[in-house]
Amino acid sequence: QVQLVESGGGLVQPGGSLRLSCAFSGLRLDDYAIGWFRQAPGKEREGISNIDRRADMTYYADSMQGRFTISADITTNTVYLTMARLKPEDTAVYYCAAVSSRADYGWSRPGVYDYWGRGTQVTVSS
Repeated sequence: QVQLVESGGGLVQPGGSLRLSCAFSGLRLDDYAIGWFRQAPGKEREGISNIDRRADMTYYADSMQGRFTISADITTNTVYLTMARLKPEDTAVYYCAAVSSRADYGWSRPGVYDYWGRGTQVTVSS
């Protein structure tokens, strides 16, 4: 049974940093890529980043390159999203998801992902 559990969200001031964790079980990073998404109220779910060990690639949305960093720890089955210089518009529920690694799956498309976590709330406010 595949499970993904996000943690690390919370309230942070503008300009601050957070590190989100995605603890996964029931799958291997050699077979699945892990993506991070977010969804703000009234908006569509958007792709932030993806780590694909099988392809030896990481991907970022253009608007988030430079502030967000994805990483993985295979010893603890955890994928991290480190976020810096946070802005109020970064406020959203953040999700991690797993997709079977294969060619041209379109990492930023939520519909291609096979498994999802329940999300963790990030609020950026003074």
